[in-house]
Amino acid sequence: MLRKVLFVVVALAVAAGVLAQTQTAPPRAASPAGTAAAQVGGKYVEGARGPSYQGGKWIEVIYGRPILRQRTNIFGTGADYGKAVNAGSPVWRAGANQTTRLKTEVPLVFDGKTLPGGEYSVFVELKPGAWTLIFSGWPAQEKYDPNNKAALWGSYGYTPDRDVLRTPMKVSTLPYSMDQFTIAFVDITADGGKLAMMWETTMAVAAFKVGS
Repeated sequence: MLRKVLFVVVALAVAAGVLAQTQTAPPRAASPAGTAAAQVGGKYVEGARGPSYQGGKWIEVIYGRPILRQRTNIFGTGADYGKAVNAGSPVWRAGANQTTRLKTEVPLVFDGKTLPGGEYSVFVELKPGAWTLIFSGWPAQEKYDPNNKAALWGSYGYTPDRDVLRTPMKVSTLPYSMDQFTIAFVDITADGGKLAMMWETTMAVAAFKVGS
């Protein structure tokens, strides 16, 4: 009998703990934060424990990753192209929530134009088959504040006067559908690579070289 009572007490305690955890756990973000990173310019050096990558410089993108959730034709067509994801802004934030940010420890050369090392806000001007990647000097808000006009949340309030570099992106159609928006570095070498953005069946790519 005592054994049964103890079992019931333990079971109730476990259930109460699970319920409390469920009630106090914060809701999961609808568009989780993500990063894309690459190291360039370094080389592998033999050491006592084998080769190690040395001298590399980091390039990183921090962004929000929206999910389709069964939506289709997310970018739209014709005169409405891009309007759904822009949500009233002149350009797309290239993600969700906070402004997408790129940090680079080295200069990057896009289409013959140099982006100095530093930190930038990232936007995309969307037109059918013709995306333009924008690196901007606009600061980004950490938390949404409609009264803060000195920094942006997403692309709301964006103006082109602080653009540092604009470069065309090559747009193509994927043979599958990407459910979650993804930014990735592809075809990376020591001297450069490509910055790719993929969502639904659209992929846009901007090639770059490592500057000096």
